[in-house]
Amino acid sequence: MFSFFKRFKGSKESDNAPEESQTAPEALAPEPAVEAPAAPVAPSAPRPVAPARVDTQPAAAASQNEPESEAPAPETVEIVPPPMQDASAKRSWLTRLKTGLSKTSSNLTGIFVGTKIDEDLYEELETALLMSDAGVEATEFLLESLREKVRTERLTDPQQVKAALRTLLIDLLKPLEKSLMLGRAQPLVVMIAGVNGAGKTTSIGKLAKHLQSFDQSVLLAAGDTFRAAAREQLAIWGQRNNVTVVSQESGDPAAVIYDAVGAARARKIDVMMADTAGRLPTQLHLMEELRKVKRVIGKAQDGAPHEVLLVIDANTGQNGLAQVKAFDDALGLTGLIVTKLDGTAKGGILAAIARQRPIPVYFIGVGEKVEDLQPFSAEEFSDALLGG
Repeated sequence: MFSFFKRFKGSKESDNAPEESQTAPEALAPEPAVEAPAAPVAPSAPRPVAPARVDTQPAAAASQNEPESEAPAPETVEIVPPPMQDASAKRSWLTRLKTGLSKTSSNLTGIFVGTKIDEDLYEELETALLMSDAGVEATEFLLESLREKVRTERLTDPQQVKAALRTLLIDLLKPLEKSLMLGRAQPLVVMIAGVNGAGKTTSIGKLAKHLQSFDQSVLLAAGDTFRAAAREQLAIWGQRNNVTVVSQESGDPAAVIYDAVGAARARKIDVMMADTAGRLPTQLHLMEELRKVKRVIGKAQDGAPHEVLLVIDANTGQNGLAQVKAFDDALGLTGLIVTKLDGTAKGGILAAIARQRPIPVYFIGVGEKVEDLQPFSAEEFSDALLGG
């Protein structure tokens, strides 16, 4: 498995700092949240790349009433597996990515075969980019830049033009390529949002597995209290990954997540991820509920949530871009997880996001397996999109 996570050395919040106000968070439900019957968090075996912190207090023995002892700040370590160790996994991922984006790339790659560089080529390329949901703005930007590059570099071969488009696409997508920083808070609180059906809960389960592979202890909060299926699905991922899930059958989502942050702090968990109810950005009163959840997380831990991620389904195309804008305006997104790129003809949506709302894409997904969720690479994505 290969991923790109980084530990961050910074000012670690003092465990001896004055406690937050004991006033209950907004609209706390009287029924306390309970933990799903999952096994306690087990520390992962150290990886050869760097020593890592592990959860030293078993979940079953932890108590929120126990005083928190001050721990040393984590070392600044970039955790990257040795290249040769994961060479086979890397090739497998690139193959799946290329296969997943084949429907999108098929409309682009054929343009540069047996043709000449003329206005027809640019028109066909414009149509293909628009069909891939790259959007008008990104399409115009790429075509204008490509025309200029062909003219200044005096390109005469269609394959040279294809290589030039690859370079431009990488440059456009590069700002979206960013690593998730670990270790800058304990716990690192991650709030995850998205509309129903985008793959939010599944992505949380896959991400938990990734974090564990880098010796991160994880706790999950089932903040989607309105759908029993969502709680059950998250509980299954908790059992599969051997992590605790804080859940409640009904009540206020903010209360569940508030309790989960407290439990994670008491147990010195590395990462606490909070699932939230699926929300349509057009439903303003429901978006306000998400804002409340974010405020309550801030009351549970100063500076939290440290990451606010949005999960979007690549098949929704331009509607996905509208979701990014709406959720970003409401919550202040720090990153994206783009799912279901396999089999979609709308992989160009990342170009539209890069041009109109360049929020980092931490992960992309091309399948149902855990290894089908991997960090986003602008170069890998561009090669898959253009059949490189």
